[in-house]
Amino acid sequence: MFSELKFPVPWGHVAAKAWGPSDGHPVLCLHGWLDNANTFDKLIPLLPRDYYYVAMDFSGHGWSSHRPAGSPYHFLDYVSDVRRVVAALQWRRFTLMGHSMGGSVAGMFCFLYPEMVDKLILLENLGFLLAPEDTEAWLKSKRIMIDRLLSLEAKQQTPKARSPEAALQRLLEANRHLTAESGAILLQRGATETPAAESRVLHGGAVPEAPAEDSGPCSHHRSTRWTLGTAQARPQQSLCESPAGGIRVYSQRAHPAHRGAWDSFCASERA
Repeated sequence: MFSELKFPVPWGHVAAKAWGPSDGHPVLCLHGWLDNANTFDKLIPLLPRDYYYVAMDFSGHGWSSHRPAGSPYHFLDYVSDVRRVVAALQWRRFTLMGHSMGGSVAGMFCFLYPEMVDKLILLENLGFLLAPEDTEAWLKSKRIMIDRLLSLEAKQQTPKARSPEAALQRLLEANRHLTAESGAILLQRGATETPAAESRVLHGGAVPEAPAEDSGPCSHHRSTRWTLGTAQARPQQSLCESPAGGIRVYSQRAHPAHRGAWDSFCASERA
């Protein structure tokens, strides 16, 4: 007998199936390329019964949600899937068993989080191989990236609402090099104006709580309030307002010189 599991992720959910007692020693099973959790259906019944086996479907496989259209599926993305599932299960130390591509992902996970894995079982796979001269830099950059991503997702809070004037002020505080005129220009395109009942946040930008009287593309009507979001989805976007109208995608500030100011703004918003 097995049970179906589902773990929420920002793009949907990661599905899994589990066998054995939930208080047994945990074993996470990772399937191969274009396979799914059913890979282990015939194997698990032959293994010791006092273990808790969880076989997950990687994103885009089995019953797990696909990533957004146009998004790549890199091995490191699958490692992030594993880290999310382990966090949801609240496992601190467990056994990893991977088949084929799943073995490569398992090896990569062990390399990044050796303190979490007590045993590594590889089926038709050699694990994860990295040139010695690349080890330190790879470890440092990849583990920090995954941990920061999951930490930011966990800290996501309900956005605050501010007037258009306050939204402009926040933009100027986060970007000291901008003039008020430049800020107003950026504010024309970065968010949308909707009725209070439809107020919502898209891509970490600013959205008004109530409609303003249409007085032109750079309107700052006092009855309008804007909700300032976090940078969780796109950390390098500009804050702004726009003329009344339909939903628009917010502009992205991609220049590296802007990142420090935006990070400072997001930190103050979360505080």
